[in-house]
Amino acid sequence: MQHRWISMLLPACLWVAAAQAQTLTLLDSRSSLPVAYATLQSTRPPAEAVTNAEGQVEISAFRGAERIEIRCLGYEPLLRSYAALSGADSLWLSPAALAFDEVVVSATRWQQPARQVPAKVSVISPQAVAFYNPQTAADLLALSGEVFVQKSQQGGGSPMIRGFATNRLLYTVDGVRMNTAIFRSGNIQQVISLDPFTMESTELLFGPGTVGYGSDAIGGVMSFRTLSPQPAAAGRPRATARAALRYASANSELTGHADVQVHGRRWASVTSFSHSDFGDLRMGQHGPEEYLRTFYVQRVEGVDQVLPNSDPRLQRPSGYRQFNLMQKLRFRPGPRWDWQYGFHYSETSDYARYDRLIELLPSGLPRSAVWQYGPQIWMMNNLSAAYTGSHRLLDRLTVRLAQQYFEESRIDRNFAGSQRFRLRTNREQVQALSASVDAEKVAARHRWLYGLEYVVNEVTSTGTAEDIRDGSPLPVAARYPDARWRSYAAYLNYQLTLSPQLLLQAGLRLSAFDLYADFTRQLDFYPFDFRTTDSYNAATTGSLGLVYTPSPAWKLSANLSTGFRAPNVDDMGKIFDFAAGEVVVPNTRLEAEYARNAELSIARRLGKAVRLDVTAFYTYLDRALVRRPFSVGGQDSILYDGQLSRVFAIQNAAYGTVAGFSAGIEVELPRGLGFSSRYNYQRGREEMDN
Repeated sequence: MQHRWISMLLPACLWVAAAQAQTLTLLDSRSSLPVAYATLQSTRPPAEAVTNAEGQVEISAFRGAERIEIRCLGYEPLLRSYAALSGADSLWLSPAALAFDEVVVSATRWQQPARQVPAKVSVISPQAVAFYNPQTAADLLALSGEVFVQKSQQGGGSPMIRGFATNRLLYTVDGVRMNTAIFRSGNIQQVISLDPFTMESTELLFGPGTVGYGSDAIGGVMSFRTLSPQPAAAGRPRATARAALRYASANSELTGHADVQVHGRRWASVTSFSHSDFGDLRMGQHGPEEYLRTFYVQRVEGVDQVLPNSDPRLQRPSGYRQFNLMQKLRFRPGPRWDWQYGFHYSETSDYARYDRLIELLPSGLPRSAVWQYGPQIWMMNNLSAAYTGSHRLLDRLTVRLAQQYFEESRIDRNFAGSQRFRLRTNREQVQALSASVDAEKVAARHRWLYGLEYVVNEVTSTGTAEDIRDGSPLPVAARYPDARWRSYAAYLNYQLTLSPQLLLQAGLRLSAFDLYADFTRQLDFYPFDFRTTDSYNAATTGSLGLVYTPSPAWKLSANLSTGFRAPNVDDMGKIFDFAAGEVVVPNTRLEAEYARNAELSIARRLGKAVRLDVTAFYTYLDRALVRRPFSVGGQDSILYDGQLSRVFAIQNAAYGTVAGFSAGIEVELPRGLGFSSRYNYQRGREEMDN
């Protein structure tokens, strides 16, 4: 009798479980392969889900929804009801690489179709990354055709967008600000800390993105999203794995990568490891002659010697090593909560700054015997909690806490002169903490996106040196003062759907920031008339945009926006010889610089095979922070490293304008072939305040 009841109840229980956990599989209509990382969204009820690596997704959270938007980069968007999806086991997506409906996050910090963004946004998909097969994240940006990347050495890569670079561009990783208080106006290479193998999506937001991201987002925002663990939609836990090996003859590169994903019912994990060994870089046959390496310096029996390079195209030394580790965990206790934790670690070996090693003194001797960067280290712990639920003030909420550690150093020694035996090391360490709260509320034609953000950077800088003849210590100044930089902000973005073809977006951000620096240790070396400095500033920025889509084949948009950059520790406190006989010193009287930007974009899709786009822009930079002649104690020159050097400092001493346009064409050819081309042009002008 007992067995009989069990046999009657078991099918009923299985039916209830199936009703509560309905699984849909998304498939590519051409290849029949599963479509991973597709997004399903509805506003009534507010719900969101993403397909896992097998293209599976649980749709029970959408119960009763009349409109479920299904989008994935490279596919035609679909609109379905819950009733239609619940009666099917699978859904076929049609590839549409030239559509305007990529899901982007960078514009508002929340997912939305690119069609609804008034500013220009470009997306580098995982498929494109696999096609480019880049050696570093800097190469990934360069190969996209959207970003110019400058390199002073192989272990480098400094992006430039619309004529702006370094600390006028913002980097984010999984929604966390990567810019630190020592991001400088000179070329930086922090982007190589990111592992291209772990990129789930890379978005490029052009023009000021200050409303969502705060200081530094003047030229644009580069938003990197790494692999997100995907829980299993149904069935038992399972694991998937990938591995790659690569060799490149141009620099004798040896790279190995492996990642493992574990998919549980409510939890998931991604573990990734990459290691690269780059040898000395060999330049092309038609490269600039000034970069040829006709000599190199080597210390032989305690004496620096200039030796001929048998192969001038071999840039020795320029090789280095790097490894990246990523561990991410995800837990979804129910349909409303989604917890994620991510750990990232990247470290390089020492690597030479090639442009400094080929500099010559007027005598014809090398300027440097040693000039290299020490290990570049980046570590991040990122904890986020996402909540979905219909309330009066919000439908979705994300709270994100992050801790980052950055370390970089510079090691140099002159070839000749009084400092030829002094091996100097300047090491900088930054502890960065950030907390942000982002919320979304949708009501009929209205959408509000708002949030709060707090960021603090603690900067520690040390300078050490030794006499290479006997190892005795020598006194040297640190590059930066010990300092603290903080930022506080609140922002609001509002979107109004005026009609199915017309959307209006407006945004406002209130920011405050302060900086404290202690120059006590520098007073032993330089005649400064101050010991500490404490500055406070505030900024208000906004944006106004309009998007008009008369048909699925057209997108016309106009956008007005402002941006700002708050002075950081590098601007206010750096001491550095940027050229022989010229030195930058601190300036404690800096204020923020502001940008005003206008742009107009037109995109047209011709059938299903061709897409054209053109964007024109104009940016005005007011009170620009630039390097200009300065004085210390009434003197225009000071003794720096035993040499009388002319004094410069960062100052609010200029304004600048940048105008330009970009145009692109993409053509999808038969049999999986395609063609694309991009053209970017900008012209800049900078003038002194007089």
